[in-house]
Amino acid sequence: MVEPDKLQKYSLFGGLLADQITQILPFMSEESFESGDVIITEGSPNDKIRFIEIGRVAVSKNDVPLLEFGEGDTFGEMEVLDVMPSAATIKALVPTRVISISNKALRDIYKADVHSFSLMIMNLARDLSRRLRFMDDKMAGNSAG
Repeated sequence: MVEPDKLQKYSLFGGLLADQITQILPFMSEESFESGDVIITEGSPNDKIRFIEIGRVAVSKNDVPLLEFGEGDTFGEMEVLDVMPSAATIKALVPTRVISISNKALRDIYKADVHSFSLMIMNLARDLSRRLRFMDDKMAGNSAG
């Protein structure tokens, strides 16, 4: 498993101390995907937030490429937060390793350390807000996003 101090530099874990990350590490899992593997299929259930430790993924909706995510980026958070089917397909572009946190694990983190849970949820909200702002700018034809 990844070292806590390495996770601190990523937005999902922003504001968490190394000892807080150490306490929640047991609730996380690692998953590996080969280039071309579909990690999430649009319209299917997803109950995990995935954080890219190594690799790169493509995001598409209705077979239209939207974005690429790399090391430090998260995906799957929308479905965990709103419990709806996956909004997009996520496919590994290169061999990719992710750290995943399931919906159940988030509840367990909440029970174990409400402060760490709160910071993680705030970080997710900030990431989603940035992503929404970027997509709004993209839709409006503004390259400043």
